[in-house]
Amino acid sequence: MCLPPVRPALRPERLTPGAWARLPEPPRSGRPRLWLARVEDLSGAVAPLADALLDSGERARAAALHRAADRDGYRVAHVCLRLLLGAYLGVAPSDVPLVRRPCPVCRAPHGRPDVPGVLLCFSVSRTAGLCLLAFADTAVGADIERLPGPDVVAALTTVLHPREADELTACPPERRPAAFARVWTRKEAYLKGLGTGLGRDLRSDHLGASPHGPRRVPGWAVDDVAVGAGCAAAVAVAV
Repeated sequence: MCLPPVRPALRPERLTPGAWARLPEPPRSGRPRLWLARVEDLSGAVAPLADALLDSGERARAAALHRAADRDGYRVAHVCLRLLLGAYLGVAPSDVPLVRRPCPVCRAPHGRPDVPGVLLCFSVSRTAGLCLLAFADTAVGADIERLPGPDVVAALTTVLHPREADELTACPPERRPAAFARVWTRKEAYLKGLGTGLGRDLRSDHLGASPHGPRRVPGWAVDDVAVGAGCAAAVAVAV
């Protein structure tokens, strides 16, 4: 039996202190611009900027996090987002007007994040020690996750599309956490791009567990993102 060709994972640009000082290359049509931030590399540079750049809601959400590592990760993700948006849009980072679109499922204001009146879309995801930021000229969603433990895989496999659950069950146990992380990040990136997040039934869409790449989704380009050992990541862009 012939296997499908391996679709190479996209490689993000490493975000370093001062990277936003130079004008970043804008995303090309149908191709996202990806940035990977390591919290330990950026927390020191970000800390003195947070109070000036984050709005009151962002500062409150950061302060409400109990663990220092989580607060650092939140600040790195959101300060870097504002710095990059400011560079892309040519405005002061603190002046970027971030809003939430209405959710397509319930119409409440917790849909895809947005800057009103511009043609730049973006998505932010973070996991322990890492943040992934994606920018595109159409709707985009990104997700990054650490590989889960076997107990998490067992508990959540049943909430996935039936074919995905079958694919995971067929995996050898030692490969199952990586396969689950591929499914989960592909699915969450796609759902974030739609704007529904996890409000959409996870059984509705078959993104697949194959290491050869995600399944095709009409109207979307979904790709894995190379973020190093111990993690999985994906991005979805409307085409």
